[in-house]
Amino acid sequence: MANSFKSGFVTLVGRPNAGKSTLINAVVGHKVAITSNTAQTTRHRFRAIVTREDMQMTMVDTPGLHKPHDALGEELNTSAIMAMEDVDVIAFLVDASKPIGRGDEWVAAQVRAVRHARKILVITKADLVDKDVIISQLEAARALGRWDDEVVLSSKSGFNVDGFEHAVSRWLPEGPKWFPDDMDTDQPFEVLVAEFIREKILRSFRDEVPHSIGVIADQIEYERRKDMYKIYAVVYVERDSQKGIIIGKGGSAIKQIGIEARQDLEQLLGCKVFLDLQVKVKKNWRRDLNQIRRFGYGEGI
Repeated sequence: MANSFKSGFVTLVGRPNAGKSTLINAVVGHKVAITSNTAQTTRHRFRAIVTREDMQMTMVDTPGLHKPHDALGEELNTSAIMAMEDVDVIAFLVDASKPIGRGDEWVAAQVRAVRHARKILVITKADLVDKDVIISQLEAARALGRWDDEVVLSSKSGFNVDGFEHAVSRWLPEGPKWFPDDMDTDQPFEVLVAEFIREKILRSFRDEVPHSIGVIADQIEYERRKDMYKIYAVVYVERDSQKGIIIGKGGSAIKQIGIEARQDLEQLLGCKVFLDLQVKVKKNWRRDLNQIRRFGYGEGI
């Protein structure tokens, strides 16, 4: 009997906060992508791999497509658009709880421009609205393009996440396993660590501060005798005033960030973690393409 194993790549695109990273975590079954309510939470284009008995689906998480205000925004848009090249399926995510607007129309136009891939319309956050709103969102989203499939789901509640998986699988070609069975992301370890730290900052602060944050895990050591990782990371901000906010009175804010990040990292790594966080100023780094890529954002990795 011929091998009917399927494998391929699906890129998730949508406005910022459409639910791309949350959906990826739900399909993988545990956290590989950071999430927050802040726009530009996702700055890396990375792949999450799900291997089943009959298929291997590689999901490409992308920064939310948006009107850029600086070099960082332009780089993130470039990264998201490039992620639609050479994939088998594009999943266009629309937030059920927000009216479809010009941002969705602009993203849909980028999707329409891709000729080779199958396209799936995904209505997310179905747990936040009633049935009538979902129906109207579906109708509005259908007008934005021609879709090979439609899925309504809630990543948070788990509703119909398997429906998304089945819809993608339907359009994947027969092919080999591109990644080992036990691999669930291609994010470099130091990037994953830095992102988990950045997530805690995004969730703790408002206004301009979260956008000005860049994190680099400078040094990671594993002490076998203690079964413990020692992680030294630097949080970069653009102004001295932001440095003071991140550190907090008597170091209280950075201490709390460290506690929350360490808990996440210990869960990820399955052992104790010593985490040392420093805060430094790198003025206007979001306008400097070389610095953006040094952080590994957009196409920097």
